[in-house]
Amino acid sequence: MTPDQKTLAVAVAYEAPNVPRVVAIGSGALGERIIETAREHGVPIEHNPVLAQALSTIELDAEIPEQLYAAIAQILAFILRASGKLPPPKDESPATAVPRPPVPLPPRLSR
Repeated sequence: MTPDQKTLAVAVAYEAPNVPRVVAIGSGALGERIIETAREHGVPIEHNPVLAQALSTIELDAEIPEQLYAAIAQILAFILRASGKLPPPKDESPATAVPRPPVPLPPRLSR
């Protein structure tokens, strides 16, 4: 990150069967605090600047728009795997797992 770039953090909450919601957005010092709080509480963190930028345009406590479901599903799978609640895909073992390419975002949601 260059000195003129600010940390952008977006927290998403998901409680089945509801749609995931944006529960925190911050940049700069507030973004760093969101990340720090997540770490303190053992919340897995996914580094995805493009998705964070798209999610930062959503109002707080608003449901994630349908256009972002595929990207959010990928993040939820990451969190569930990181917490041991979801096994790795059948074709991967934890030792050989590699990051998957990012899900493309709809043009109107990416900047």
